[in-house]
Amino acid sequence: MPKLKTINREILQQVIAATTEPLLIVHIDQPDWPVVLANPAFKTITNDTVQAQPFADVIDKLAGRELALEVSEAIRSQQETSLPVEANNREYLLVLRPLKLPDEETAGFYVAYWRTGLGAGTAEGAEMHHTLLKAKRRIRDLSRDDPVTGLLNERAFADVFAHDWAVAAREHGKLSLVILTLDDFTGYVEVFGKHAADSCLRRVGQAIRRRLRRASDVVARPDAQRFIVLSHASDEDGVRDFAAKISAAVRELGLHHPRSKSSKFVTVSYEVSVADASAENCGAGEFLQRLLGPAEK
Repeated sequence: MPKLKTINREILQQVIAATTEPLLIVHIDQPDWPVVLANPAFKTITNDTVQAQPFADVIDKLAGRELALEVSEAIRSQQETSLPVEANNREYLLVLRPLKLPDEETAGFYVAYWRTGLGAGTAEGAEMHHTLLKAKRRIRDLSRDDPVTGLLNERAFADVFAHDWAVAAREHGKLSLVILTLDDFTGYVEVFGKHAADSCLRRVGQAIRRRLRRASDVVARPDAQRFIVLSHASDEDGVRDFAAKISAAVRELGLHHPRSKSSKFVTVSYEVSVADASAENCGAGEFLQRLLGPAEK
């Protein structure tokens, strides 16, 4: 059989336009992951203009922030995944698939399409399909998540940062990092014990996650007493204000801390760093290691 030549872009666009399933193509090698193509069928979900809009913001508006965060984390893992969603009072299976050539290590584009019927002909089949999807996501998450807080772990965060650093370096963009350290947390553990400390960490992690300004922001727990937030914001004053609001949100949890030297409640101190990836004389790994220093146990 003769080999096919590269398909003409206009022909490919015609094929996509004729697809009856709502479909978006997203450029994840660009800051904020802009939507570069939306087929006509996508208008059955929304009439809003999504072209050039950040993909995470599109999902946030359609299905809520929690799903937008989950979608962002799935894309950063560079894996194909499927998520049950609801839009316009209809159930869909949102399928996310990386688009890359066989010789490419990472995908520069993702396709997202909304399948009806959840990929199964019966209610029993749909339920089984959902169970399988959850199991697949759980296996993926076990290698990426911090077991205490459910946030990204140090290794997963390093992978995300390396990808975003490469994009920022190519596009002459900036990345902002906020490191949040629990104040006098060793004393908290000594008073209340490990189980209470784990509960505290989970609640602090949730408070930080709720304060993320956009769905493409990422929060991780790199070690025992610290959290780190990655944002594509470049205004240092704005990032400092963002960090101060996170700090206030943690204090407002009202978690009693009898050994704190600064407050009677659990609090966090923060450091802000805004990096111009294209101007730095080091790579992502070295920059992150230099910023975090030796891991706290």
